[in-house]
Amino acid sequence: MGFFEKLKNGLSKTKTAIVGKIDSLFKKFRKVDEELFDELEELLICADIGVETTEEILDELRENVKENKIREPEDVKAALMEMLREMIGEHEPLNLSTKPSVILVIGVNGVGKTTSIGKIS
Repeated sequence: MGFFEKLKNGLSKTKTAIVGKIDSLFKKFRKVDEELFDELEELLICADIGVETTEEILDELRENVKENKIREPEDVKAALMEMLREMIGEHEPLNLSTKPSVILVIGVNGVGKTTSIGKIS
């Protein structure tokens, strides 16, 4: 198995872990309330999203829920996933033309982020 295949598999594990936890969270709730947002906040912070980014995500999500009168947890989940896709920029190529270039590496604990960073370096 080549380097990029291992990297792809590691990122896939991260995606599966985070998306699985989000799925479980939204299945647990029957209504959209502050408790849902509190648990989502905890989940995002534990997924190493960071406090500031988590707050930005939740503020924007709350505003989206209010503006669009979203009442179902599954609809909140869909809005969240769309926000995350927009933030990450799915399938956008790396722009390494700037000097220095910065690459953000995200993932849950134990998926090989540090090892991958060392290999890329």
